[in-house]
Amino acid sequence: MPEGFKSLADILNKDPGLAAVRKIIKQSDVILDFYKIFPDMKKVVKPIKVDKKVLFINVENSIMRSELRFKEALIINKVNKYFNEERIKGIRFQ
Repeated sequence: MPEGFKSLADILNKDPGLAAVRKIIKQSDVILDFYKIFPDMKKVVKPIKVDKKVLFINVENSIMRSELRFKEALIINKVNKYFNEERIKGIRFQ
């Protein structure tokens, strides 16, 4: 590359003005990859959004919601381990 030029990846990953874009991308990655992380939940759970490191999940029935509340810490750890950084701090079930 000519001197003074930066790659698009460098700009996206390091430019302080694009911090909000990086945040949105990281949040949407959690939603997009949710079923890769938890393929067995595809029929009863739907990820809605991530806001302030809280994952919002729509659960089909109350029994499954109750079971997922017991496993909340495991879910959070598995998501964060998948991305190798803290992307989720909590879960809200709807």
